[in-house]
Amino acid sequence: MSDWKHDGVQVIPGTNLDPNTAQTPGMERKAAIDFARVGAQKLWAGTVHIHPDAKTGAHHHGPLESVIYVVKGKARMRWGEHLEFTAEAGPGDFIYVPPYVPHQEINASPTDELECVLVRSDGEAVAINLDIEPIEKPETVLWIDPIHRG
Repeated sequence: MSDWKHDGVQVIPGTNLDPNTAQTPGMERKAAIDFARVGAQKLWAGTVHIHPDAKTGAHHHGPLESVIYVVKGKARMRWGEHLEFTAEAGPGDFIYVPPYVPHQEINASPTDELECVLVRSDGEAVAINLDIEPIEKPETVLWIDPIHRG
């Protein structure tokens, strides 16, 4: 029989997040849910903060799928072999990043901090920082829902 009191639901206060997780220059990630903290086997969740007018280094997350939920601010994502594609997201928007996709997060606001919640498909943090020379003018990509095209 399980000890649901200790092996059941766990609440991690937002004031008790762990900064000792994989980092990429230009952002500050903090872990809330991972294997080390709660024994999560199949997901990692935490937060990221990017200062006004700042951008991260290019990186990918190996075989993991990632979801970014924008809480506050305006996110500009760049992705591709030379970060040649771009799209923007605001509060309430979700961003999906497939495995191995080179990408960069940019705070598109010169005055406000960008705050996001991150979720990944494994209990361990993976961040592989890349040395990519981005092209000067990326192509804007608008999202089209493949299920509701009309």
